[in-house]
Amino acid sequence: MSVVTRFAPSPTGYLHIGGARTALFNWLFAKKMGGRYLLRIEDTDRARSTKEAIDAILEGLDWLDLRTDAEPVFQSARAPRHRDIAEDMIARGAAFRCYATPEEMEALRAEAHAEGRALRSPYRDGKAPPSADAPFVVRLRAPDEGDIVNADLIQGDVRVKAQDIDDLVLLRADGAPTYMLSVVVDDYDMGVTHVIRGDDHLTNAARQIPIYRAMGWDTPQFAHLPLIHGEDGKKLSKRHGAQAVHEWRDMGYLPEAMTAYLMRLGWSPGHDDILSKEEAIAQFELRQIGKAPSRLDFKKLDSVSAHFMTRAHDERLARLAMDGLGHAGQLSPTAQVRIEQAVPMLKKRAKTLLEMIDLCRFLIADRPLALDEGAKSLIKNDEIRERLRRLHERLAAETSWDHMALAGALKAFAADEGVGLGKIGPALRAALTGGAPAPDLGQALEMLGREEALARLSDQVEE
Repeated sequence: MSVVTRFAPSPTGYLHIGGARTALFNWLFAKKMGGRYLLRIEDTDRARSTKEAIDAILEGLDWLDLRTDAEPVFQSARAPRHRDIAEDMIARGAAFRCYATPEEMEALRAEAHAEGRALRSPYRDGKAPPSADAPFVVRLRAPDEGDIVNADLIQGDVRVKAQDIDDLVLLRADGAPTYMLSVVVDDYDMGVTHVIRGDDHLTNAARQIPIYRAMGWDTPQFAHLPLIHGEDGKKLSKRHGAQAVHEWRDMGYLPEAMTAYLMRLGWSPGHDDILSKEEAIAQFELRQIGKAPSRLDFKKLDSVSAHFMTRAHDERLARLAMDGLGHAGQLSPTAQVRIEQAVPMLKKRAKTLLEMIDLCRFLIADRPLALDEGAKSLIKNDEIRERLRRLHERLAAETSWDHMALAGALKAFAADEGVGLGKIGPALRAALTGGAPAPDLGQALEMLGREEALARLSDQVEE
């Protein structure tokens, strides 16, 4: 059997990180099995499905590099096929036209609930319609005997008594197919062999399996993923912060860091190695996914992110940094060179791209620097300014302008002055950066270069 998986989001909002993880697990399993990973946009709710939401989903998947093996399928375009299957099910006796009014169905539903049983329509057994032109919906003739068993690859065997399944609607009165019917037909037509989705859909499996059986179709294997909770163990909500993939991107996390972290939310390969999604393919097993909800751990995410920052190519990070600071075309050639030369050191000090960008800002500041209030207070008295003048002379005489030699020169200068580095470092940092974040002083001096560093120091000690 050739494995086919699918990710099937509804474009009614952003790409949630839970959806991103679902897409990732579908991608991983398909790659592990040498199969195909597909995308279906479930846009049948036309009022809530928007082009902006569809674009956001596609953009998020593209950013995570979860590209599919075929063009996306749009569920709304397949409504005629869904209606044909509903008619086929009527012909097979597996579905029927129900002419009950909404008020009658509400009363029947209340009666069924009071008796502790599933909803059964009076029209399932051939009751005549009230009139030739009476409106109707098409319902599944739910089975009355036995159990519906979902041999779930994550949750284990899930049994539901057939008599507990409602005569659910397949086609609405206006002919619109319902979610339950559309999903089954689309999965069958797309050749989906494994339905990997969130466990909020677990009860849907028992309602969808009878549709497969009614049509004589093989039922795919189901694997229902546990949800992702916040650090407090509660369902994710706005109070937990970012939920959408684009929000994590805007916070400066690299896509490979996000996929590496997301796949460890629920999946345990038996070791703590940090794996890229490509490295994880050979090890991925659906049965290694736990049943319990996973919790976000922002410290762990930052640790994973820092790992991938150090592994990222310098040229790529430099380009991303320039984009974050203002398009490269807006930066001077000198500023671009400084950033390119600084990235190999700065990426080791940053957990995210945003942190690295902040560490780059002092490199592109115009002279004379605009000092913040804290920086001004560090250079305001004459004693400190005189010491910085002497430091300027010492640094100007340095023959080697690399961070190790410069760090040694600063220590030697402090010793000659009879003070600790704490009496020199803050004022020097203020003069070099204006108060902006920066790496160690030796590195900051090297990144600025001899000419720029000495010029910035001169700007602050001149009368």
